[in-house]
Amino acid sequence: MKRTWSALAALAVLASGAQAQAPTPPGVQLYGIVDAGVERVTNVGVAGRSVTRMPGLSGGQLPSRWGLRGNEDLGGGQRAVFTLESGFGVDNGNLLQGGRGFGRQAFVGLSGGWGTLTLGRHWTMTFFSMLDADVIGPSVFGLAAFDPYLPNARTDNSVSYRGTFNGVTLGATYSLGRDGAPPANCGGENAAGECRAWSLLAKYDAPTWGVALAHDKLKGGATGGFFGQPAGTLPAAGNTDARTHLNGYLRFGTLKLGAGLVRRELKVSPVPLSTDLYYLGLSTPVAGAFSVDAQVIALRDDRPDANAHALVVRGNYAFSRRTSAYALLGRVSNDGRAAYSVTAGEAASVAPVAGRGQTGVMLGLRHSF
Repeated sequence: MKRTWSALAALAVLASGAQAQAPTPPGVQLYGIVDAGVERVTNVGVAGRSVTRMPGLSGGQLPSRWGLRGNEDLGGGQRAVFTLESGFGVDNGNLLQGGRGFGRQAFVGLSGGWGTLTLGRHWTMTFFSMLDADVIGPSVFGLAAFDPYLPNARTDNSVSYRGTFNGVTLGATYSLGRDGAPPANCGGENAAGECRAWSLLAKYDAPTWGVALAHDKLKGGATGGFFGQPAGTLPAAGNTDARTHLNGYLRFGTLKLGAGLVRRELKVSPVPLSTDLYYLGLSTPVAGAFSVDAQVIALRDDRPDANAHALVVRGNYAFSRRTSAYALLGRVSNDGRAAYSVTAGEAASVAPVAGRGQTGVMLGLRHSF
């Protein structure tokens, strides 16, 4: 029913550490998600074989994590806030995000009617811009298969601000060194100005619709590359990886439609890259505790014969507000020079050869606490 979608949206906001405009009780809260599934992917590698596995880098529906969030009333409508959030693989218990203790989020700050200002490791505004429009979200089949940065848009050493005023949300992040923990793709804080990053967000939410515009820019450095790019491909701080997001959503009773565009400009040596990633999806209850989400995705690459598109369908069955079973079906089609996998979970190990399509199915279980 409608509660299925509402529960997923609430989980995403819970995991994000987003500030609440309504007062929250003081204290410390333990929360988390445990998500695991088994997928089967066809047409893997040159042999075109099928592989059955339990992907460990991401949950099938939502990434597994646990966290601590707390606040203290300072009086006058002001609160001290903090969040510590750790990602882990359910298949083997390993820490994710490069083995960091709190690799998903780690920040402390102040919150009030003026918004929330925090210091530490944060989501960039990419995450908050897509939270409502991307109905599939950080699923193992979805947008992450085409751009793995999207569900991993975080920066170290950063300052973050977000505030909501009469439905308008404004936000920004600035990082003095976007990635400083091994295996880092940049060298941490650098006085020369390398490895900096910033993002901006403007978003409006009405009762039945919303729109968002965001920009997210990463600077390179001599010590490493960008997320998803080989190390050593960025010889100077002048190299950049920028994404502009424009998206929105509509609600018709219990039916939700979401659509968006991610424009990426990757300036690297020796060959730059420009892509447009389009998505259109819907989410609706079907019967009782069962609901369906579906999304079509198209990637347009400025290089010749390098486009791709995909279809993802997900069925959800809610046993309760905290426990759900799900089934995923995905299909990706690649042009002659494209080799995208249908799955974002350790995709390099199951990618098809260039020009081949791939189909994936997955069954999984998710529990939140």
